[in-house]
Amino acid sequence: MYFGGYAENMAQILKDCCVPCKITSDELEALCRGERLYCQELNVNRANVNDYEVEFLCDYKRTREGEEFYFVKWKGFSESVNTWEPKRNLKCPKLMKLFHLDLDQILKRQKGRGLPKRLDKETVSILIQKAKLRQSLHQWEIHLNKTRNHPGRIFVINEVDLDGPPKHFTYINNYKVGPGIVINEMAVGCECTDCVNEPVNGCCPGASLHRMAYNDRGQVRIRPGQPIYECNSRCSCGPDCANRVVQKGIQFDLCIFKTENGRGWGVRTLQHIKKNTFVMEYVGEIITTDEAEKRGHFYDCQGSTYLFDLDYVEDVYTVDAAHLGNISHFVNHSCNPNLQVFNVFIDNIDERLPRIALFSTRAIRAGEELTFDYKMQIDPVDTESTKMDSSFSLAGLPTSPKKRIRVECRCGSESCRKYLF
Repeated sequence: MYFGGYAENMAQILKDCCVPCKITSDELEALCRGERLYCQELNVNRANVNDYEVEFLCDYKRTREGEEFYFVKWKGFSESVNTWEPKRNLKCPKLMKLFHLDLDQILKRQKGRGLPKRLDKETVSILIQKAKLRQSLHQWEIHLNKTRNHPGRIFVINEVDLDGPPKHFTYINNYKVGPGIVINEMAVGCECTDCVNEPVNGCCPGASLHRMAYNDRGQVRIRPGQPIYECNSRCSCGPDCANRVVQKGIQFDLCIFKTENGRGWGVRTLQHIKKNTFVMEYVGEIITTDEAEKRGHFYDCQGSTYLFDLDYVEDVYTVDAAHLGNISHFVNHSCNPNLQVFNVFIDNIDERLPRIALFSTRAIRAGEELTFDYKMQIDPVDTESTKMDSSFSLAGLPTSPKKRIRVECRCGSESCRKYLF
């Protein structure tokens, strides 16, 4: 009996077979180096099998002769095998710089007289915690950038305390529909070839009896409170149409950072933003107002909430970004904000379900924090403004009969109202 074909098939099956590994790639790489095994996928070969990578630096000491040593945590190995290494043997200038920045910050708080020959246990403990914090934030940063669907990158930094990534928060790019809600996409496409300069029947805004919201540079030119109708998937125009702005997503590199005055996390832009430019959407879970009322009471006990009412025409739905949201989840309040909310309609023109877009109210410098007014006031002269009351509330909905808890405002602006709510 001939088994050649069977053997060949089994060999091919075994070759293509793969199973999940119970250890990380770093641990697997360390194992390969320890056993002197070469692996092309892990980049372990004859030339570098004896090389070990520094994960972070834990401690520091200086001998009487002035030679400096660092206590090293090796990547892929447990802390039980950490070793003291002379500075001359280490090739990790970036990690060394971060170590000394952390150390200098600690010594300043302790009002020390310069770099000691040996560090005390408390200082070493803080240095290790800060190194591990930096790692966890870096991993979260990687995850955020793998999850985002927009061109703008996300960076994360905490130079204030030892708080790591927020728990129970999932980054999403678009609305997530909550239980009991059905969204039927309905939109009418335009037949324009140049939507801004030669709109046919007013383009998409004209179909809803509104004017074009953007100029030819994609900057908003209508008053806050007036709706924005963008071109959609049924339109004849292409992806470069000037009436496609919000749907292209965040275009700027942004940084989630820990604030120094007790306002928690915040967001700053890493690039200059011109006036009237789209910055980001407010994204979360769409829930009914009844569900929002229930969650509002629970959030009130916690002292914070992320409920945003979609009451452009009627109070039916609310966006909850407490556990599901994008980078707007971390944007702080200011009584003198640099962002303004607009209602936007693209593939869905149901006026009860607008998309919430944040546009710059002025030119914003690189490095400046992004803020919007949680209790924004729309120009009452505008006829559309009475339909829009997008605000946060610590006691559920703005129309909730429950007595609100007064929350102190820490925005620091000259026009500060002293209280958020």
